[in-house]
Amino acid sequence: MDTSPDPRLENARALLESGAFSLPELAAEVGLSPAYLQKRFKQAYGLSPAEYAGQRRLMRLKQRLRETEDVTQAWVDSGFGSCSRVYENGAAKLGMSPAQYRKGGRGLKIHWTVTDTALGNALVAATARGICAVALADSQDALLAELRREFPEAELNHVPDDDGAIAPTVRAVADALAGKAAALPLELVGTAFQHRVWQALMRIPAGETFSYAELAQVLDMPKAARAVARACAGNKVAVLVPCHRIVRGDGSLGGYRWGLPRKQTLLARERMR
Repeated sequence: MDTSPDPRLENARALLESGAFSLPELAAEVGLSPAYLQKRFKQAYGLSPAEYAGQRRLMRLKQRLRETEDVTQAWVDSGFGSCSRVYENGAAKLGMSPAQYRKGGRGLKIHWTVTDTALGNALVAATARGICAVALADSQDALLAELRREFPEAELNHVPDDDGAIAPTVRAVADALAGKAAALPLELVGTAFQHRVWQALMRIPAGETFSYAELAQVLDMPKAARAVARACAGNKVAVLVPCHRIVRGDGSLGGYRWGLPRKQTLLARERMR
């Protein structure tokens, strides 16, 4: 099964890694029509060219905010054209202002709750701007510890899962974890290689499994199985980015960040469908 992207799409992705292009400019560079490029790029990578470029800028912004005290320089280095664009585009994805992210969420109020889902306890956390964390664990203490590691300086406000401030988000996450259709935007922030691996994971059909080596073959990187495994381990979005569909080369389940029983349940449910 050859599901590797068209070389022209790979060229377009590489160009987006290196600079800013409008859709017509990008299409002209790779020799495709804008409409065809838009459709095929999204099929291959799960994002439109503009969304992919936005994710890359956001990744660079988050990295630079951790590295420098100069927030303005972080904007410039990340490819945002102005302060207003950071707040219009970047802050909506970060769920907070750039300065707050750099400071571990200092001055930020995060509403969080633990709710019962088809996969057990799930922590859902959101700011006034949107979702900033989703995690699975057996205990509320473990879930809260993970949230604190990500936002050590934020004010964490525990609310009931039916609280009006967070209830719609909780319902959408619970539906997604139960395998139902849910309108839930994803923020996939990582290196370019991690992003490719995560997008490839999302193209694995439900009920099927790949080994790390097979996924590396799909990515046309047959010697990168270990790097693929590391990228899968770095996935922070349970189920929605389905790393549970990766098994060992001998067919055994291998590990799973959120516990092997959950992996077994997910795979059995998908195969029954």
